[in-house]
Amino acid sequence: MKIIRFLDKEGNIHSGCDVQDSSASIVKTNSSGQFIDTKKRVKIKSIKPPIAPAAIFCIGLNYRLHAEETGLEIPNYPVVFMKNPASVTSDGSEIFIPESCINPPQVDYEAELAVVIGKAAKNVKKEQALDYVAGYTCANDISAREWQKNAGAKQWIKGKSFDTFCPIGPFLVTKDEIIDPHALEIQCRLNGQLLQKSSTSDMIFTINEIIEYLSESATLLPGTLILTGTPSGVGFTRKPPKYLTPGDILETEIESIGTLTNFVKKATYER
Repeated sequence: MKIIRFLDKEGNIHSGCDVQDSSASIVKTNSSGQFIDTKKRVKIKSIKPPIAPAAIFCIGLNYRLHAEETGLEIPNYPVVFMKNPASVTSDGSEIFIPESCINPPQVDYEAELAVVIGKAAKNVKKEQALDYVAGYTCANDISAREWQKNAGAKQWIKGKSFDTFCPIGPFLVTKDEIIDPHALEIQCRLNGQLLQKSSTSDMIFTINEIIEYLSESATLLPGTLILTGTPSGVGFTRKPPKYLTPGDILETEIESIGTLTNFVKKATYER
């Protein structure tokens, strides 16, 4: 099932499937966390991110070719950081570049497969890890490199957590529709130019291993979003570097999920 999240004309937020003619069939979850199509159709006013995450965990340096292009060693354990849940935005929305990220140019793209946790997970073994997954979506870990590297005492959260720096969508695809999450083609295009093309088979740590590692003595709440790392081809490793600029169109595509499209703009503030 491909699930969206949307606002209706009365201001109510729903999850829905079977999108047709600007309407969707409302989806509910049962006590086991399973998605149920109610067959009740509602008109869509606007699209929201497919989930409102309880938390966002991210895995850095998790593709072998990406590790090679950065010149860094393969990690022995998953490299974990977090993003502010308020950084999430939807398919078709804007990525706003703040004034503090324009000079010097530094806002980078990172296409990623995102995992959505469906039920509370703690001390989960890797053999059972996928039992805790509700589904998958496309994500882009937008990153302000100068803030990431130089303005946080080596902590990445600030540079990764500006508003709109975590676009996700267009759908939450339930896990039953993904035969093997470790064999999906992943691409990133900027203004139609292909900049990243890889497969999730290049991951260093599998989704199973990531969930086991993160859930060790710490509960992953339902709705937790896990970004599983980006493949090679990111902007800061290119010569010359290639960063996002206002007017750009960014597309993140993952096989069996869809294409997440976002528009880059300069942030403006009212005072």
